[in-house]
Amino acid sequence: MSGNSIGQHFRLHTFGESHGTAIGGIVDGCPAGLEIDLAYIQSELDRRKPGQSHLVTQRKEPDTVEFLSGIFEGKTTGTSIGFVVRNENQKSADYQHIKDVYRPSHADYTYDAKYGQRDYRGGGRSSARETVARVAAGAIAKLLLRKSGIEIHAYTSQVGDICLMKSYLEINQELTETNAVRCPDLLIAELMIRKIEQVRKDGDTIGGVITCFATGVPAGLGEPVFDKLHADLGKAMLSINAVKGFEYGSGFDGVKMKGSEHNDAFILKGNQIGTSHNRSGGIQGGISNGEDIYFRTAFKPVATIMQEQQTVNEKGEAVTTTGRGRHDPCVLPRAVPIVEAMTALVLADHLLRGRTAKI
Repeated sequence: MSGNSIGQHFRLHTFGESHGTAIGGIVDGCPAGLEIDLAYIQSELDRRKPGQSHLVTQRKEPDTVEFLSGIFEGKTTGTSIGFVVRNENQKSADYQHIKDVYRPSHADYTYDAKYGQRDYRGGGRSSARETVARVAAGAIAKLLLRKSGIEIHAYTSQVGDICLMKSYLEINQELTETNAVRCPDLLIAELMIRKIEQVRKDGDTIGGVITCFATGVPAGLGEPVFDKLHADLGKAMLSINAVKGFEYGSGFDGVKMKGSEHNDAFILKGNQIGTSHNRSGGIQGGISNGEDIYFRTAFKPVATIMQEQQTVNEKGEAVTTTGRGRHDPCVLPRAVPIVEAMTALVLADHLLRGRTAKI
């Protein structure tokens, strides 16, 4: 396996490079008869695309998705869904200066070590441009999940040391798309925006945290041992460019509690079995328990900075390099729909897998 696919029943395979002809994907296992809202899928891509605000890279890509197969008269046919998003605004000359140079904290050296060659134009396959295919496929997964009443929402909860302390239960999710940083608290959002503007002015970058939650998830999704639901979510998040951490439920804060404080007692909520606290993040034993699933994903500062740095070239000689071109000073605003998309892909896969678990 080449590592370009995710999922078992609902499976996505992606292809393409940052400065190639197009980025694309093939979705296998999507059931026939699903109504495909093309406008909705495009709107999801618009949330991820570059150039949408002054806080992100100014590469101008329309990111228009073109479906090649698997959809007829507005519905899925049950066969492979093929699609492409063409690259239209490459500036490969911006990378000529690092043709023989390994950029600090990039995949330049590791790709060279693995393959014996690399595409230096924007990082090629290692570029976050690849995530456009994930968002397109994730939008299809979201449409499938909605048929079962499952909704997914993510938002920026931290930029640098500026943190939204409210839980996902306390926010107004409708405010997330009203500001450039995608934070549902307008006061905190303004502070985050100022922070990003300052680091960009300094030729630097900054990281942060995205919080995601899924509602309406039924009990019983997830597989025992190696394909636990939280394990697959963790792998999906850690596969996103620049992600350095994943925690679900109480996460690392849970180590401060005793078992008597942390345990989620089962209680009756109407006609449904629920839990008292949901510190488990909606997952127990690797299987969903019917509560909301929630988790946090940490993103490092973007590796390309507009400052001089020490590194080496392919000959092992000491050189200096400085970032050029169009880059995000903070990946968080554009990563929100990517986190949602990867969550949708995992949940859609486990939803379909769960249908074979019992008669």
